[in-house]
Amino acid sequence: MPAKNLSVWIGFDPREADAFAVARESIRHFHRHMPVTGLVLSQLQAKGLYYRPTERLNGKLWDKISDAPMSTEFAISRFLVPAIIKKEQLYMGGDWALFMDCDVMLRAPLSGLRDQLDDSKAIYCVKHNHVPTSKHKMDGQIQTDYPRKNWSSVMAFNVTHPANRELTVTMVNTMKGRDLHRFCWLDDSDIGELSPEWNYLVGHTELREGEQPKIVHWTDGGPWLEATYFNTEYADEWRGMLERWAA
Repeated sequence: MPAKNLSVWIGFDPREADAFAVARESIRHFHRHMPVTGLVLSQLQAKGLYYRPTERLNGKLWDKISDAPMSTEFAISRFLVPAIIKKEQLYMGGDWALFMDCDVMLRAPLSGLRDQLDDSKAIYCVKHNHVPTSKHKMDGQIQTDYPRKNWSSVMAFNVTHPANRELTVTMVNTMKGRDLHRFCWLDDSDIGELSPEWNYLVGHTELREGEQPKIVHWTDGGPWLEATYFNTEYADEWRGMLERWAA
C-alpha cells in the first residue's frame, strides 16, 4: 500500500491558546514540514463557511440548532475540514486530513497512524466507549453526553471518499451537533478504527501492557488549567513542550 500524505487541522479556541500552541509544536517536533492549519471560527464565519446561529448564555457558547452548549468554538466547525480543502484546493499532496482537538499532544510520529489508513474507509477514529461521570469539565464547561462521544476529537478524513460528499457546508451548518458527532452521513462500514493509543483520553483510556499513548488527549481539562489540572498525567511533558514552543 503506498504511503498516505497527510495534512493536520487543529481546533482553535482563544481560551485554550496555550493548549493549541503545544498541540501544533508537538506535531512540528516530529514533522517540521507537515501542513498544520488552525480552525479559527471568526475566519470561517468571515468566509461564509460557518453560519450556525450561536449565542452566549451565562458566559457559555450555546448552539441554537442543537439547543445545547458548545464547550469550544470548534465543536462543530471541525466537520468543515473536507469542504475547506475542496473549496480552497488545499490537497497539499494527499487526500487524507487529520483533525485534532487543541487539548492534545503528539508523542510519536504520525507515520504509525498513517499506516492504518485504508482508502476504502471514509473516516478513521478511535472508537471510544466514553461515558462521562461528571457534569462539568475544563474551565466549568457543561459536560454533555451523546452517542460516540470523543470519536470526533481525533479523526482522519478521506477527503475524496464518495461518502464524504454528503458532508457539505450546508449540512454542517444545519444538522444537530450530536448527529454530526456520531457521523450521521456515513454507514458504520465506512468508519475505520484507529488503535486506542492514537487518542488516549487521560483518566479514561486503558492501554495494554507495554503500550504508550501516541496522542495524549486531556478531554476533561489539562495542565494549562493550573488550578485543577496542574499535576494531571503527562503534565510535565506538556509544560516542556510549551517551553520548547516559547523558545
